[in-house]
Amino acid sequence: MTDFGTRQQNTGTETLIDFMARFATSEQFNKVFQEGMSLVEETANYLDGPGRQDARALDRHGSIAYATESMRLTTRLMQLASLLLLQRAVSAGELNEDDALKEKTRINLDEIGPGGDLVGGEKLPESLNDLVERSLTLHQRVLRLDQMISERAEFSGEGDNPVGDQMGKIAAIFSKAEGD
Repeated sequence: MTDFGTRQQNTGTETLIDFMARFATSEQFNKVFQEGMSLVEETANYLDGPGRQDARALDRHGSIAYATESMRLTTRLMQLASLLLLQRAVSAGELNEDDALKEKTRINLDEIGPGGDLVGGEKLPESLNDLVERSLTLHQRVLRLDQMISERAEFSGEGDNPVGDQMGKIAAIFSKAEGD
């Protein structure tokens, strides 16, 4: 029988392997997590150091664009880091999924993408533009990750999901039949 997941033998009964739980402890997730945390640190170092000097060299419009873009950048990175830390806490067993869902309502990934064009935006330092572009790339990766996690919850039979409930019942029937 084909599954959305992989089956694992466990004392004569079959159980579904939770791919997202495994993914959150995988090398790939760790790479995204490390990339996100490194980008947060690199951005903080830039904005507190060379970025201040870069901002002083800008005219009035450039300074306003710099302040706006750096605020967008830090907001985006904090939201991304919050989601990554939340998923890491769930996978480590430090937080259950119900509590994580409550916390996730405070995180809004949809509104932290690229903003509109800014007057003076063409004068922004290349270093800031690079950080912004990298944060937007990370944002897309984390959005895909979050979508995968949400889809797993929809099809896992958790909550009020008629399709998931039916899949669970079918799996239980096949487990009983195989055990006979």
